[in-house]
Amino acid sequence: MGYFGYELAVSGNKGVFSEESAQNWERQIRIQTEQISEIKQESEQQIEALTIRLAMLQARLVRLDAVGERITTIAKLDNGEFDFSDPITLGGPATGVGESYSAAGFMDAVYQLERQLEDRQQQLEILEGLMTDRKIQSDVFIAGRPVDKGWIASRFGQRLDPITGRLAFHGGIDFTTGKSGADINTVAAGVVTWSGPRSGYGLMVEVNHGNGFTTRYAHSEKLFVDVGDIVMKGQNIALVGSTGRSTGPHVHFEVYKNGRVVDPAAYIHRTAR
Repeated sequence: MGYFGYELAVSGNKGVFSEESAQNWERQIRIQTEQISEIKQESEQQIEALTIRLAMLQARLVRLDAVGERITTIAKLDNGEFDFSDPITLGGPATGVGESYSAAGFMDAVYQLERQLEDRQQQLEILEGLMTDRKIQSDVFIAGRPVDKGWIASRFGQRLDPITGRLAFHGGIDFTTGKSGADINTVAAGVVTWSGPRSGYGLMVEVNHGNGFTTRYAHSEKLFVDVGDIVMKGQNIALVGSTGRSTGPHVHFEVYKNGRVVDPAAYIHRTAR
C-alpha cells in the first residue's frame, strides 16, 4: 500500500488529514521530485557522454574509410575492398532473449569498440606506409622502353659510326619509330636535371632517379619538362625527333649508374616491380 496509502488510510479513519500527515506527504513529494530530477540529470549526462563517444567513433570510421581508400588506390584493389561504411554481416547462436546493456555496460562496450577501432586504424596506417614505400621503390625502379612502339636500331657498345663510318663506342640504345612525333616516356620516376639542347644530343632530357641512377633521352623534337620537375614513371616528357647528331627520327636512350654509362639492355628487359 505504501506510505501515502497508509497515510490516507489513517487519515480516512480520522475523517480528516492531520497537519502532520500533510507535512509528511509534502516532504515525501519533495524528496521524490528531487530524486526524479537527479535521475533525469544523470540520464542527460550519460546521453551526452554517449553522444560524444559515438561522434568520436564516427570520426574514426571516416578516417578508416580514408585510409582504406588510399590503400585500395596504392594496391590497385577492387573498389569497396576497404569500405568500412558497408554494414558488417554477423551471425551466431543466440545467447539470450531480450538481453540489453545497462548504461554502464553500454559505455564499457563503446569504450571497447573505440579501442578496437584505434588498433585497426594504427594497423591500417602501418600497412599504408609499407605499401607507399613499396610503390615508391617500384616507381623509381628502372624498367621498360622509352617508346611504346618501334624497334632497336643500334645497341650499346662498339659500332660503325653512321656519320663517319668509323668504329666508335655507342653509349646507349637507339629506338627508331619510323617518324617524328612519337611519345618519349620516362622508364622510372625521378627529377629532371637537364632539359634542353646539348652538344651531340640535340634536345635532351636527363632524369635523376636516385640510388645513383640517371637516364637520358636524346634527339627529341620537342620537350615537355623543365629542370627541377618531378616526373612519374611512364610520363610523356618529349617527342621523338632528329635533333643534334642524328641521321633520322629516333630516341637515343642512356642509363648511368654512379656516374658511369651502362648497357640499357638489362633495364629495358627488366620486369617492372
